[in-house]
Amino acid sequence: MQKDHSTSTPSTPTSRVRNRRRSNEVIPEDSKPNGSHLLVHDRNKYRSMWIRAHSSIWMIGGFMFIVYMGHLYITAMVVVIQIYMAKELFNLLRKSHEDSHLPGFRLLNWHFFFTAMLFVYGRFLSQRLVNTVTTDRFLYQLVSSLFKYHMAICYFLYITGFMWFILSLKKKMYKYQFGQYAWTHMILIVVFAQSSFTVANIFEGIFWFLLPATLIVINDIAAYIFGFFFGRTPLIKLSPKKTWEGFIGASVTTIISAFLLANIMGRFQWFTCPRKDLSNGWLHCDPGPLFKSEQHTLPGWVSQWFPWKEISILPVQWHALCLGLFASIIAPFGGFFASGFKRAFKIKDFGDSIPGHGGITDRMDCQMVMAVFAYIYHQSFVVPQSLSVERILDQILMNLTFEEQHSLYVKLGEILHETLTGES
Repeated sequence: MQKDHSTSTPSTPTSRVRNRRRSNEVIPEDSKPNGSHLLVHDRNKYRSMWIRAHSSIWMIGGFMFIVYMGHLYITAMVVVIQIYMAKELFNLLRKSHEDSHLPGFRLLNWHFFFTAMLFVYGRFLSQRLVNTVTTDRFLYQLVSSLFKYHMAICYFLYITGFMWFILSLKKKMYKYQFGQYAWTHMILIVVFAQSSFTVANIFEGIFWFLLPATLIVINDIAAYIFGFFFGRTPLIKLSPKKTWEGFIGASVTTIISAFLLANIMGRFQWFTCPRKDLSNGWLHCDPGPLFKSEQHTLPGWVSQWFPWKEISILPVQWHALCLGLFASIIAPFGGFFASGFKRAFKIKDFGDSIPGHGGITDRMDCQMVMAVFAYIYHQSFVVPQSLSVERILDQILMNLTFEEQHSLYVKLGEILHETLTGES
């Protein structure tokens, strides 16, 4: 019998390298672009669609329950998500062989992470914590002192980690250790810093957290549905499954949803009132002009087709359109960035925490971009730039002791008395 020489020929080092390179460049079957083939005709996709839908229902239900529980529970959810994201990304470049020769080195990554968490959340939540303990003199003085030296404490914690890293350097491990050091800081800058703006949005009013986050979810679901049933034209090479049909359909759906959801959410004080402390009680506040409805008369030709002659619109709905535009056009680039990142490391997902979706990071790529925009937009175009009584009082409570506050109170009384006496 004649032997097949192609199978018996020994492989040379050159051929092994060539084969390895070829295998790395093969695109997995499920990541090939749709082209003219509709996913709706692919029966194998229905099972994954069902798993993804089932997971989405559980996630949305849990998310709604946490929002109902209040600001502190939402903040705790964000912190847990950040920890899971950091874990997934730390493990991405982890090498068990090298780590076995570096005891405690993995703990150093978490030291930097929690130091960054203390710094960022200390800046965001300092005023709320001060307002919470104002009635207790001892706690007030303790918290005030801690926040006075907050930046110094965080700096020395970071320097401790820096010295720990230098002292842990081992011969023949320098490249791996410095790579891990740089990777940790990239996670803190690109991932943690962006997602931390979510907490700032929560305490400005759940509305400014919930609406942007919901728009990303709506955009993602709509893009998946439109792409599944109508997708033919590939959108971008980094994400071969993304199609123009899915992108356009999701954009229209997201913008319409933004306008309608803003009207619904804007009518509940639980969503619109800012949280000034760290309590979890019910909120009551003046919603402000943005959340007070205005009547708009519809054109005559509209009333011929619909029974309404005028509609009620909240001014915040026009701001919601800007959020919707960003969520549908710009925020998806966070997903494209993550897709390119995964391609660079030749992985399908960052993890397997969520059936049908991958890891936590896979669900949060666009949310991070959206959170930063929502915060910047709110601070630039919504928050009044002039000083207000509340902002001045916040600074007084945060930066002055009880004795200094009393002296200020007495001095203001004298000034007002002299002013009233002079006018009379």
